[in-house]
Amino acid sequence: MHAFCDLFECLDRSSGTKARVAALVGYFREAPAGDAAWALQLLLGKRRRRLLTGRRLREICLGAAGLPEWLFEACHSQVGDSAETIALLLPQLKLPAGEPLDLPLSVWMAEQLPALAALDGEVQAQAVLQIWSSLPPAQVFVFNKLLTGGFRVGVSTGLVTRALAEVSQLEEAELAHRLMGGFEPSAAAFTALLTPTASGEDAPISRPYPFFLASPLEPERLLTDDPADWRAEWKWDGIRGQLIRRAGTTFLWSRGEDLVNESFPELVALGDALPDGTVLDGEVIVWPPAADRPLGFAALQRRLGRRSVSRALRQACPAAFVAYDLLEAGGRDQRQHPLAARLQDLVQLGAGLGETAAEELKGVLRLSTGLPFQSWEELEPLRSQARQAGAEGLMLKRLDSPYLAGRKRGHWWKHKLEPMELDAVLLYAQAGSGRRANLFTDYTFGLWASAPSDSVDPEPSAQGTSPRQLVTFAKAYSGLDDAEISELDRWIRRHTTERFGPVRAVEPLQVFTLGFEGLQRSGRHRSGVAVRFPRILRWRRNKPAAEADTLAAAEALLEDGRPGPGSAEG
Repeated sequence: MHAFCDLFECLDRSSGTKARVAALVGYFREAPAGDAAWALQLLLGKRRRRLLTGRRLREICLGAAGLPEWLFEACHSQVGDSAETIALLLPQLKLPAGEPLDLPLSVWMAEQLPALAALDGEVQAQAVLQIWSSLPPAQVFVFNKLLTGGFRVGVSTGLVTRALAEVSQLEEAELAHRLMGGFEPSAAAFTALLTPTASGEDAPISRPYPFFLASPLEPERLLTDDPADWRAEWKWDGIRGQLIRRAGTTFLWSRGEDLVNESFPELVALGDALPDGTVLDGEVIVWPPAADRPLGFAALQRRLGRRSVSRALRQACPAAFVAYDLLEAGGRDQRQHPLAARLQDLVQLGAGLGETAAEELKGVLRLSTGLPFQSWEELEPLRSQARQAGAEGLMLKRLDSPYLAGRKRGHWWKHKLEPMELDAVLLYAQAGSGRRANLFTDYTFGLWASAPSDSVDPEPSAQGTSPRQLVTFAKAYSGLDDAEISELDRWIRRHTTERFGPVRAVEPLQVFTLGFEGLQRSGRHRSGVAVRFPRILRWRRNKPAAEADTLAAAEALLEDGRPGPGSAEG
């Protein structure tokens, strides 16, 4: 495991892409295939079962060190990570030095860690202490992370694929395809992954294609193009999926490479009706058959993650598949055909299915239709209609574009609606984790329950109370730069009014403009609404808290779905 820990440290310290790719290439070239397979699994961020909880490791550490729990908590609040805290406290345990352990990563992952998790009580504690005493601190940290299932490293799948392409001399797109649908870590699997002569016929029938992703629109890159060469579609607010029919079996994959057949049985039934050797790319969405627009994302959330779906839920939240591309037809890969040809084949497929599909499948398959436009100036008025159509913006696709892997600029653009906005007051703050464990970076914001009036003083009284009440509305963790985070952290420490464990209440003085994708009614939130993807857009330093927005402003956005600035001018 020594080589893998060195790789982890190198990736953690490097910020440049070239240095990270070089480190990955060096590791994959030298590591035994079994170790490389497990390293690949970990670097891809695939979810693993937690073998031991962080709390259990904490108990073992406290029991051996004789430290009071409050002291461990104080250390943890500075470090921000239990695994790293334990590794740093290791010298305080004064454990007798054990025999050095230098087992291969594959042995740790396949044998040692599962065996350790199977132990109970004191036997398990002693085994963990023995391993801690036999590893250097850097490896203790990685060992703890692997044991708790919390191992993460800041390297993208694209960089890993690029490194593997350099090692194997295969195309990145080919490797990305081979990795789709899951990778079982073994020496044989890793060797097969990098073998240039690997036959596509040996691929699992369930394997999806790598998703082609759109880039945020760069308008200046369109101005020299003829609009007639492009297709506009609604950008639907569901989850991306591929519906696969091969060898008499149907598979529904999400973009996150989760097989979601159990959550959407009606889409599996749709797949069963497709011709064999068909792969559709599209959007999984909740759309009643007789409706002219889909339901919101909140309805889809009720279906996600379920292993069984009741008839009542299927009727309340009927799933549909909005197909916007045909990736495979008759068992033949269509991805290098131009989009216009793929769409023509998709329309023919939809027409044929409409003639033969059972009644219960009517409305389950919907084809994404093109939106006519003659000039680039027409795009903005078109985009402004997205919410009324139940969409979150526009997609723009070149009609001659192939279906590529990952995010390749210039072929597909997404032009999302501007976020909804409200001005909210900072109420609570909590320290972050990891490298931001020493800074308050997790914020809770509130809106006024009522609007100010001439007869009511909007500012807090001398007793610290106010006739107007602020109601918690949203939490946000992103949107400020490092300088603003540091400045706000200092302000929070100076203006704390109460402490609730790690959370601090602050004087309600600072106003921030929050952006978010949408609102939905919620009985679980004090404000009565849940906020989707909230983030900080601006720090309104000169805006008085009394002029922040009210719940009525949120209700107005909820009712008409229109984005807008705060209800009070500022």
